[in-house]
Amino acid sequence: MTKFTTLPTLAAAAALAVTGAANAQTFDLQSVFGLNVPSIGPSPTLWAERVNEMTDGAVTINVHGAGDFVPGFEVFGAVSSGALQMGFDWIGYWAQQIPVANLVGSMPFGPTPDIALGWMFEGGGLEIIQRAYDPFNVKVLPCHLVGAEAGGWFNREINSVEDLQGLNMRIAGLGGMAMARLGANTQLVPAGEIYLSLETGRIDAAEFSAPQLDVGFGFQRVTDYYYFPGWHQPSSWDSIIINMDVWNGLDERTQNVMTEACMANITYNLGDQVNEQAAAIATIREGGTDVRRFPDEVLIALRDASDAVLDEQAEQDPIFAEALASLRAYMDSVGEWSTLQALPAR
Repeated sequence: MTKFTTLPTLAAAAALAVTGAANAQTFDLQSVFGLNVPSIGPSPTLWAERVNEMTDGAVTINVHGAGDFVPGFEVFGAVSSGALQMGFDWIGYWAQQIPVANLVGSMPFGPTPDIALGWMFEGGGLEIIQRAYDPFNVKVLPCHLVGAEAGGWFNREINSVEDLQGLNMRIAGLGGMAMARLGANTQLVPAGEIYLSLETGRIDAAEFSAPQLDVGFGFQRVTDYYYFPGWHQPSSWDSIIINMDVWNGLDERTQNVMTEACMANITYNLGDQVNEQAAAIATIREGGTDVRRFPDEVLIALRDASDAVLDEQAEQDPIFAEALASLRAYMDSVGEWSTLQALPAR
């Protein structure tokens, strides 16, 4: 092997380097979450690293945590206006501007993660949702599929529907509306205030997330019961949002890379969530909290209330109505597969 490089080879390498430098792009992304929040926090960073690697370093995305540029709940508006190039969110945060985001963020008695994934990318879900984002000049990339949450932390035993009457509970979205129909007093308490609100009795109950996240907040130290299932949010989506002018300025290959990097993110995070829940539940039990399931009577009442809420919301927004009809039909059509494959219990 020669130790020398010919002049033509050097020239070609130099030309390639100049071309790469000319095509290099750098973007800023702000998350609505702190980057240290378990599971969700690192997600946009992992996505940015995948994009950088898949573009051979041509695209760099600098990821910032909540509040670095704008308050967390202002990320959508900042991306819409172009003040931020990119953001990372829980889709449901934008329900006031985009009603269908409530459905995708937290559909009570909605799809399991596998069915949510199928509907989003194969069943027409993404096309419907994007039409709701278009007037805001925002491209949405579903990028983190959140598994089922817990039903919540309670300092009141729930044995019947009547036990929900007058319950002061931190719960939002469509699930909160369903709870309210059954007599609960619902409110949205910021994540950082939930522990103190439970400890002082300001609220009797609170839902936040799955055990993997909940355990880090220490709620097991100030509650008696941890109820399942997470009927209000069997699956949910976090997303990368990109200013549409920025998105349209990307070449097709970079757009495809960003989409494929999200698919890799979804796969990784689903595995991580499944892996972490058992240990978290064990820690919660060790803290003295009684882990229980809601009685079937309560779940049936919550389902009826949820169906009523969903139908009411569909009457108020045509895209919500279209997405709800599409998702219900998809759940029914693919549901037979699960039924046919169901194995008997021991």
